[in-house]
Amino acid sequence: MEDIARDTLIRASQGDMQAFEEVYKASSSFVYNVAFRVVNNREDALEVAQEVFMIIHDKLKNFRFESSFKTWAYRITANYAINYAKKNARAKTVPFEEAFGEGAVANEVHARMDQEHQAQVVENLLGELNPDQRACVVLRDIQGLSYEEIAQALNININTVRSRLKRSREKLLSLRAMANR
Repeated sequence: MEDIARDTLIRASQGDMQAFEEVYKASSSFVYNVAFRVVNNREDALEVAQEVFMIIHDKLKNFRFESSFKTWAYRITANYAINYAKKNARAKTVPFEEAFGEGAVANEVHARMDQEHQAQVVENLLGELNPDQRACVVLRDIQGLSYEEIAQALNININTVRSRLKRSREKLLSLRAMANR
């Protein structure tokens, strides 16, 4: 996520829609990616991202700059996505036509299938974790946050982060071992 100037955040918090649009443009793909990794479904991630931006718009006036905007947005996105995933525990698949488009050239289809397969493997593995564990793994291993940043983003104790990551990794290793049998 690109840095957002403090004055842009202040203007957006005061109701300046052009400034909020700048905030949205700078952070929308980041919010979507975090949401997607937690809810594990494109449509749900879009819905979560939309709701997160409604929350950000409403609560931006309360942002105190005690943490970075990125950390604050992580916290909102991850918490909302975890709650959403817990409420809507269901798996959806993307139709072949949507994933690859009509009339795609064979080489493009194969390349995209390889990418989709790898993405699906990651999604399937993440899907085996509970939403709390999944959020920690996504924030640590995919988004690259430190343990401290994860604890701050999820508003949990750093030892809880360590515990969730340890249990998640143990579960993923056991799944890998079972798959290799």
